[in-house]
Amino acid sequence: MTELAGRWVRYLDDLQNFASAPQPLATHGTLVRVSGLVLEAAGIRMPVGSLCEVQMAGQPPVPAEVVGFAGDRAYLMPTGEVQGLVSGATVVPLETPVQAPVLGRTAHPWRRNEDRSRHLPVGDGLLGRVVDANGEPMDRLGPLQDVHPQPLARRPINAMDRDPVRTPLDTGVRSINALLTVGRGQRLGLFAGTGVGKSVLLGMMARYTEADVIVVGLIGERGREVKEFIEDILGEEGRARSVVVAAPADSPPLTRMQGATYATAIAEYFRDQGRHVLLLMDSLTRFAMAQREIALAIGEPPATKGYPPSCFAKLPQLVERSGNGQKGQGSITAFYTVLSEGDDQQDPIADAARGILDGHIVLSRELAESGHYPAIDIEKSISRVMTSVAAREHIEAARRMRQLLSRVNKARDLIQLGAYAPGHDAELDAAVRAQPAIVALLQQDTWSCAPLADSVAALRKITRAA
Repeated sequence: MTELAGRWVRYLDDLQNFASAPQPLATHGTLVRVSGLVLEAAGIRMPVGSLCEVQMAGQPPVPAEVVGFAGDRAYLMPTGEVQGLVSGATVVPLETPVQAPVLGRTAHPWRRNEDRSRHLPVGDGLLGRVVDANGEPMDRLGPLQDVHPQPLARRPINAMDRDPVRTPLDTGVRSINALLTVGRGQRLGLFAGTGVGKSVLLGMMARYTEADVIVVGLIGERGREVKEFIEDILGEEGRARSVVVAAPADSPPLTRMQGATYATAIAEYFRDQGRHVLLLMDSLTRFAMAQREIALAIGEPPATKGYPPSCFAKLPQLVERSGNGQKGQGSITAFYTVLSEGDDQQDPIADAARGILDGHIVLSRELAESGHYPAIDIEKSISRVMTSVAAREHIEAARRMRQLLSRVNKARDLIQLGAYAPGHDAELDAAVRAQPAIVALLQQDTWSCAPLADSVAALRKITRAA
């Protein structure tokens, strides 16, 4: 009887604390302006990143997110269709309900959850599924099972707590394995213009790379590529260990940005479970373009070629979330495609991406037009962690191969004009003799896999002969 009375006393104390704690009332705002992509609401105060709904009688609510404010006006970016909205519509914040005390509960049950950020489903139930940027299934296979909500935003990992990149990763692509060796937990960029083969190369790595889980983010690309990527590239075996997040080009800019963040959050979840994840994102440029649309719409001044400063701040915030986890956790090896407008490698986004990634693979339109696939320009590409994951003999052979390739490329005009004569330059003679074997090494059929050991053996065979 004494124990029960004590529980009631604690329960009444909790009720008293709950009643005495000030609980701010949820205020409703009013839609006062629609300008381009941005909605303006008056009479509502919400933190940046909070979620809300624009409600009108007789129409479904329009979800939106707070992306900025000026004085008493909140700037909202809708994630749904705004057709039919009129001035005076009600803006309602989306909040978690107040938790009342429960008999027997401890640890301050009267405190209110102030987390108004977006929570999306993660878990093993996502494997084999295709979802949109809001976590809704797109594959018509029914609702998601074995998932739980998790916030998109996460506290970054301390740089000193991350495991270094020390283990080589077999991508199944001969030219990458031999000359641009990838480490588990590395972040690389695929730089190319349109129609040069970025998606095909991503598909090869999705099929052949050693990984427990594959997370694919199709951000701002053509809608038809979603089904083609799943059926033609992943296949049944690859799809069983994959999660596809699709935010096509016709999605609102906030949805495209959210799709990239959501794909990264899914990869982080599996990494925290101790699994090795391959994150393929197509493309990082579309993510930056979506941020540019939002920033310009709310009045941020353009800086470099129309990109506001916030675009260059958002890129490292997204990229730094991938990589190796803390000791005992898994890893995220990420490949981001970067679209170089007009094949300009000095494009602002391409230049910024090179500075924050652990290497870049440049695809050449000239090679693609000559039928050389994958069209990787070895001379312009680099893996910054190769020296940490490859053996010394492998690194020396790769350096020798680059010397031979560079030598024959510089003399290409002389060779084509017939001005080259053997016997005058021993180094050039060796490069010309090795040219057919080098081309055979760098070319690879889309449906053939080249293991890491075989790629290194072929590389050493060529360099020893030269």
